[in-house]
Amino acid sequence: MRLNDISRNIRVRDQRGSGGGGFGGGGGKLGCGAVVLAIAGYLIFGLDPMTTLGTVGSMETTTAPQAGGQTLEQSCSVNEYSRETCAALSSLDATWQPLFAEAGIKFTQPTLNFYDGRGSSGCGAAQSAMGPFYCPSDQGIYIDTSFYDQLDRQLGAGGDFARAYVMAHEYGHHIQTLTGTSTQVRQAQQQNPGAANRIQVAMELQADCYAGVWAAKNRNLMEPGDIEEGMTAAASIGDDRLTQGRVSPDNFTHGTSAQRMEWLQRGLRTGDEDQCDTFGALFG
Repeated sequence: MRLNDISRNIRVRDQRGSGGGGFGGGGGKLGCGAVVLAIAGYLIFGLDPMTTLGTVGSMETTTAPQAGGQTLEQSCSVNEYSRETCAALSSLDATWQPLFAEAGIKFTQPTLNFYDGRGSSGCGAAQSAMGPFYCPSDQGIYIDTSFYDQLDRQLGAGGDFARAYVMAHEYGHHIQTLTGTSTQVRQAQQQNPGAANRIQVAMELQADCYAGVWAAKNRNLMEPGDIEEGMTAAASIGDDRLTQGRVSPDNFTHGTSAQRMEWLQRGLRTGDEDQCDTFGALFG
C-alpha cells in the first residue's frame, strides 16, 4: 500500500530507549463499536490477557532496545516500521475525520505511542507480550514495532498491508470510543456477563470491518497482493487458529479466522461503515 506521506499534525509519543519524549500535532454515519481494555488492553493478536490461556506463546521482543526520537520526524524515522506506522496514522486521520464531521460527531485524533519492550499507558503498563493495543483512557494506540517481525515469522502474516491492518484495527477501537459505543458495550457486558465474550467478539470484528472500510476508501493507494496480505493476517489471528482447539468457542474473544476474514472483507467490499453492524449480525 502506497502510504508515503506523513502529516506533521499527527500525534506521536515515543518511549523507546530512554523513554520520554512526548509531543503532539495540531490538530450522519458511523456505526457502533467498543473498546479493548483489560489490564492494559485486550490483544489484537491473541486473547484477552485476563484469561491467562497461555496458548499463543510469549510475544516478548528479543531485540536490543532502540533509541526513540525527540521530534515527530525523528520518531517516524527510527526504522521502516516506524515510518509505515506514522504514514498509516496520517491516512487514518485524514480518512475518518471528515466522516465524523459529516455525522456531526466531535473528532479527536488518537496518539500513537511507540515503545520497546516495556512502556506505560493510561491503562497501566505496556509490554511487548501484549501486542498492539488501544487504551481509551488516554485515547492512545500503543505498539512495539518489533511485533511486526513476529507477525511475519510466527504467524506467517507479512507484508505492508498486513502491518497497516494492525494500525487500522486499533484505530477502529478509537472510532468506537469516540462514538460512545464502548461505554454502552461495557454496560451491556456488566448487565449480561454470560454474553460478555460474545459482545467482545462483536467489538473486535467491528474493528476489523472498520479497517476494511478505511482501506476501501483508499483503494487508489492499494497495490496487487494487498488484499491477500490482509486476508492472510485476519486468518492467522482467529481465536480458533491461535488456540488450536484447546479453548472452547464460548471463550473466544476476537472471533474465528473465518469471522475475521469475513468482516475485514465486508469493509473492503462496501467501503461503508454502516455495514459494520457486527452486533446486529451476532445478536439480531
